[in-house]
Amino acid sequence: MKPKQMVYEYLEEAPTSLGPRAVQLSIMAIIILNVAAVVLGTVRTEVSGQLQLLEEQYSYLYKMFEGVSVGIFTAEYLLRLWSITVVEKYSRPVLGRLRYALTPMALVDFVSIAPFYFQTSGFIAARALRLVRLFRIFKLGHYSVAIRSLNRALVAKRAELGVTVFVIGILLILVSTVMYHTEYDAQPDKFSSIPATMWWGIVTLTTVGYGDISPVTPLGKVMGGIVAVFGIGIVALPAGILGSAFIQEYSETTKEPARCPHCGKELAGGK
Repeated sequence: MKPKQMVYEYLEEAPTSLGPRAVQLSIMAIIILNVAAVVLGTVRTEVSGQLQLLEEQYSYLYKMFEGVSVGIFTAEYLLRLWSITVVEKYSRPVLGRLRYALTPMALVDFVSIAPFYFQTSGFIAARALRLVRLFRIFKLGHYSVAIRSLNRALVAKRAELGVTVFVIGILLILVSTVMYHTEYDAQPDKFSSIPATMWWGIVTLTTVGYGDISPVTPLGKVMGGIVAVFGIGIVALPAGILGSAFIQEYSETTKEPARCPHCGKELAGGK
């Protein structure tokens, strides 16, 4: 096997032997450790009577781990760019690699390492860019069948999901407008404008119901109840579209028949 083909197999294809599986599991472990380090770094503990971030207390270990991780991720990114030309659609040495570099997962790879180099070069926004390290969790998409299936499901159903979002947006504007005119006289501080009322609309349509803003007039309560009932269907609609698409994509990926999530029976036609 040629070196380029071997690198592509180790990094891009689903592992079928011990070598690729070990490499991919190792990179996944490093990604998970990086995300854990970012999350735990925001924890404050008392040191000499003052609260201090764990990232500041163990700054040497954090910097060392960050440097090693970025080195591994940079090598991974460059190896992906080098080996991707074995794929026919990316076979052109320059344009093919550029096309691959602009794909969503390649951009995630780039964004996950870019903050480190901006920081070391003294870039003015380095501190803010450090937060982008959390994007490394999306790198798991390279190695997880489930995540890749979810991504394909989103792409396959983008039209249906787009229509759903559009309908939700129109409904949000309508209910917020009606509720603003209904409740403004009674609660001008809470329903001060249509944009301000949209917070109530979002919370109610998603059936979250924080309770910080609620109608007090009889007509407003009736409207709120109707919107809450509509919200049940609004939440279920995109969830149903995405759920069915995910089941189909995952079953095709694993070469298993699609099954009903409730009864477990095989679905006719894989749908």
